[in-house]
Amino acid sequence: MQVKTNILSLPEEELVHPGNRACAGCGLGIAYRIGLKALGADTIIVVPPSCLTVLQGLYPIAATKIPSLNVTFASTAAASTGVLAALRSQGKKGINVVGWAGDGGTSDIGLQALSGACERGDDFLYICYDNEGYMNTGVQRSGTTPKGAITANTPIKGKLQAKKDVAAIMAAHEIEYVATTSAAYPLDLYDKIRKALTFSGVKYIHIHTPCPPGWGFEPRYSVKVGKLAVETGLFELWEREHGRLRHTGASRKLMDKRKLLPVREYFKSQGRFTLVPEEEIERVQKLINARWESYFDSLDDFEAEE
Repeated sequence: MQVKTNILSLPEEELVHPGNRACAGCGLGIAYRIGLKALGADTIIVVPPSCLTVLQGLYPIAATKIPSLNVTFASTAAASTGVLAALRSQGKKGINVVGWAGDGGTSDIGLQALSGACERGDDFLYICYDNEGYMNTGVQRSGTTPKGAITANTPIKGKLQAKKDVAAIMAAHEIEYVATTSAAYPLDLYDKIRKALTFSGVKYIHIHTPCPPGWGFEPRYSVKVGKLAVETGLFELWEREHGRLRHTGASRKLMDKRKLLPVREYFKSQGRFTLVPEEEIERVQKLINARWESYFDSLDDFEAEE
């Protein structure tokens, strides 16, 4: 059994320089700092155009202390495959190859390359930080933007379509390890990245990443907003190993407590949801209640069998 990490057992070495170009309160800043601690110095990061390229800074200055390859929007997974091939040709082993992309470069523009890599069984870790929009180009909607959210190109009624479940799409590829986590729960993120590195083939981790300017809340509330998404049952923390899924961390605790916070608290915490009518919030609450009731019933059945 994997030993759970605590704040005192995190590696002390920092692989991101202080004073980077991330926005105040950036959820990606939290996730990237902790994520690199989990990956270690023997890592090559592959990054498409995204907030992460902004955080890292402009050539020849970089905030990241490890090799980072900037690639085109659609090619994160394909370029990661190429890096693997280059390392093999040089006989180099023990280096983590990690594609780290935003939701736009994953759920929309880069999905075909990622799907192909899964089908081939290429051995790298793919991390999607999901701030639910194309944030560094002006807050346009992406495939993972929630329904009703105001963006630069959905300004009148909010987004009309539901959020794309990319983690479920990846699980459908039957790869060995898929996990969801949140920047608001950095220790859960750390442990899942460490675990992912023990599997072969493509591994996929989806990070829910609060974005103060894009979502419309004060920077000091990033962790609070991220935790609200989980505690209301709207965003779930889980991992899927060899086809078996289980809830983890704060989501597992919700299974035990059987009590969710009202999803209204999450909607009201952000300016992007000001156009969402009360009846839509009630509809989402009913969907969440039904989904979690099914989890509770399954847990009851499992405990009865035990």
